[in-house]
Amino acid sequence: MNKQIELIVKKFILQKKAHSSEENLSNYELAKGLRILKLTSLRWIRDIIFILLGIFSAAFGLKSFLLPNSFIDGGATGISLLLTEITGLPFSLLIITVNLPFIILGYHVIGKQFAIKTAASISILALVMATVSFPDLTDEKILVAVFGGFFLGAGIGLAIRGGSVIDGTGSTRSI
Repeated sequence: MNKQIELIVKKFILQKKAHSSEENLSNYELAKGLRILKLTSLRWIRDIIFILLGIFSAAFGLKSFLLPNSFIDGGATGISLLLTEITGLPFSLLIITVNLPFIILGYHVIGKQFAIKTAASISILALVMATVSFPDLTDEKILVAVFGGFFLGAGIGLAIRGGSVIDGTGSTRSI
């Protein structure tokens, strides 16, 4: 095993277990630690991919279908859409503001990792909504409802699969 990788694995194992020193780790423990480190890394990469796909799907549904046609969704996203229509404030600012209490609640009820993933997801969604442009595809009301709901729902589902929520706490029980 490469010395640098071995050192990283030893530090990883020592963080996970209460070993007194690095010298008493067997080759089996090093191999097991490397496997756990690899699986943990792959899980994080998979979660990030799901969350990013979810963010872009939701942003596409919102910007291409719902926002241009003044359609309102439910949940924290719906509240943000409604406030955007009423006040004229940017959606990206309102989505963060409306979700902030839910992130704090998620931290206390579900855990720190969930709250960090959710805060990052909502922040990236706000950034994507503010910076990425999507085309307005149709103004036919039934198509707006079907496809806007599909892409927003798919985005929320993919984000949940990645371990975060981009629409308040409506779906946190499944995490």
